[in-house]
Amino acid sequence: MRALFVFFGLFTPLAALAHASSQQLVLLLPTAFYNSVGVIIVLMTALFLMVPAVANRLTAFAHWRLGQVDTQSARRLTSLLSCAVLVMALVAGLIGSRDPLTNPLTLLIWSVWWIVLVVLNGLLGNLWYWLNPWVGACHMMRRAVGERSVGGRPVLSLPDWVGHWPAVIGFLCFSAFLLAHPAPDDPAVLALSVALYWMITLVAMLLFGESAWLQRGEFVTVIMTQLSRSALFGVHNHALHVGVPGWRLREASNASLSLALFVLLMLGTSSFDGFNETFFWLGILGVNPLEFPGRSAVIPHTLAGILVVNAVLISLFALCIAVGVTLARVKLPVWWVVVRLAPTILPIAVGYHFAHYLTTILVTIQYTVASFNDPFSLGWDLFGVGQFYVTTGFFNRPESVEQIYLSQATAVVIAHLISLLCAHRVVASLVPDNKQAIISQLPLAIFMVNYTLFGLWLLSAPRGA
Repeated sequence: MRALFVFFGLFTPLAALAHASSQQLVLLLPTAFYNSVGVIIVLMTALFLMVPAVANRLTAFAHWRLGQVDTQSARRLTSLLSCAVLVMALVAGLIGSRDPLTNPLTLLIWSVWWIVLVVLNGLLGNLWYWLNPWVGACHMMRRAVGERSVGGRPVLSLPDWVGHWPAVIGFLCFSAFLLAHPAPDDPAVLALSVALYWMITLVAMLLFGESAWLQRGEFVTVIMTQLSRSALFGVHNHALHVGVPGWRLREASNASLSLALFVLLMLGTSSFDGFNETFFWLGILGVNPLEFPGRSAVIPHTLAGILVVNAVLISLFALCIAVGVTLARVKLPVWWVVVRLAPTILPIAVGYHFAHYLTTILVTIQYTVASFNDPFSLGWDLFGVGQFYVTTGFFNRPESVEQIYLSQATAVVIAHLISLLCAHRVVASLVPDNKQAIISQLPLAIFMVNYTLFGLWLLSAPRGA
């Protein structure tokens, strides 16, 4: 992939632009070269998909069966272990260091869970299935009151019309906390928030049933389950399979309008997470990016931005599909095509999540090791690393910064390529006629190409917040 960037870059004589690798770092790199190359690669892929013979080969999405799986008992054990780690982190959040960069809870939630685990879940498979901190506790509570009294059935039934709306609402609340709260990384605030959410979720599972609430009401599980559909490994027909990234996206399991909206919100919120730090966004707000007044000064603007950016993304996505269906004269409801095609953007969500947080995790993972080496600031040395020094020297060398940016850009481009292939595969299953299928995809392909440019621009745009 790097070779392709370099090859096309040599023949794209554009001016070098400023590039922000992180909030504290602005470097001069020829990002216009790489951005233009990325767009060209995605555009060429879209054109190749119009050739039936090529499209059939590119969208094969083969997968292979590895063996039968029966994981219920093991899952409860790993869930209890995960819950125990969370409880210890919550205690550290309440009584430990007030510094977010040294408190285990802050690093566990925002570095290990929100960055590392989300990316691994999208690349390897549903690791959250094993690490969910509620399953084991819920099972123990049911056993404590007696299986017979519970009857294996929930106290209340979650109606079908509810769909995934509880998860949608939960995710929007989480997004507001992550992006708009003045101090989402304050250990005490985070400890109370996480503990409250853990208890609410456990009660909901006991009332509505473990499976029903986790699959439709608990936004973290919905995020992880959906992202794992773009991964290499997955469970299919009670057996573990491995396949080409995105092989499970052709499945229409649990497809609903609310789930499609949830998936699009994931991408829109992730994009706004990067957009609201740029000079461009701060210029819209009338804020000097070099004298940022703090998150508390822009809370209303951030909340409005989350809603507006998501509304624009969802509207454009639906409009492209509606135009494609109309032009191709496909006799399918637009809402159903949206439902089927929305999951195909999941690889983009994974790729951009990795790219956006790469510079952050390179630093915070070091703080995480140091923090868990002495979680309660008592002078422990659990890992035997002694005095641990965090380094950011790789941000000071042009060669290493170029490698970081190339990794980010490559992730974004590959993610868009996989999404294009997945979308073609889904459309081919919905529209048998090849000509109609190609015509119906044109607006969405244009959308994908432009979104590639937008994603690459976000990575290279100077940041001031």
